[in-house]
Amino acid sequence: MKKSNISRRLRYDRFLFYAVFLMALFTAIPLFAILGEVCFKGYSQINWAFFTEPTPTAYRAMTAIEAGESIPGGIANGIIGTMLILGMAVTGAVPIGVLCGVYLAENPKNRFSMAVSYLTDLLQGTPSVIIGIITYIWVVLPMQGYSAIAGSVALFIMMLPLIIRSTEETMRIVPDSLKEAGLALGVSKARVIMKIQIPAAFSGIFTGIMLAISRVIGETAPLMFTALGCSAIRWDITKPISAVPLQIWEFFNDPYLQDLVWGASLFLLLFVLVLNLSAKFIARKWKI
Repeated sequence: MKKSNISRRLRYDRFLFYAVFLMALFTAIPLFAILGEVCFKGYSQINWAFFTEPTPTAYRAMTAIEAGESIPGGIANGIIGTMLILGMAVTGAVPIGVLCGVYLAENPKNRFSMAVSYLTDLLQGTPSVIIGIITYIWVVLPMQGYSAIAGSVALFIMMLPLIIRSTEETMRIVPDSLKEAGLALGVSKARVIMKIQIPAAFSGIFTGIMLAISRVIGETAPLMFTALGCSAIRWDITKPISAVPLQIWEFFNDPYLQDLVWGASLFLLLFVLVLNLSAKFIARKWKI
């Protein structure tokens, strides 16, 4: 090969490297700008009271602002509501989603599996506000009131297709030799799946579950139609309850509480960050 051709290829390679680097840098700039803005404005609001006290009233916030003091209260009611709603949604979505994903992976050409797979894709592409309206009709109206149960049903519907798809794809990359070895020993197919295949695919399944949680934890529209919100700390799952995304929306619409938007947003970002880091750690530890 001629020396001029080698030199031209090296220059072309260097040009592409710097072009890709610049495009990646431009893509990261909005992300770091958002994170910097939220951290800079929300850091000053993080204290013990922020996590242990409920949302202040507009009058208390107005009085504090006029006195030149920081806004009292916090988002304890939203944190508790988020944990209750998310906990119930995860309790229902994880076993159903994992079992459904396993079934699709084991019976890929079954007519029923193909129908479920199509419906899963359709559900995954459904806007969250539509899911909120449907849950309002299915749950809120029959129960004659907003509740944490209705909010958990909405998040359950949103989480389900994500868990199903991640489980299905992970189960398909488990080596067939593991399944064949278990069956050759005379173990039933169900036991092979539960004791061999699912543990082998645990990292991918767990990562999918964490990503599903991260996906729905910041949803506001479905909770507006189902959980509604509450300014007090509430443990009753049959009553209206608050959540951090709902609080962010409420803070934004109240001129006296708008400063609390940054603290609540920072908490939500940190929570999602912890979930993603946990998923990556688990995936590395139990990698197939």
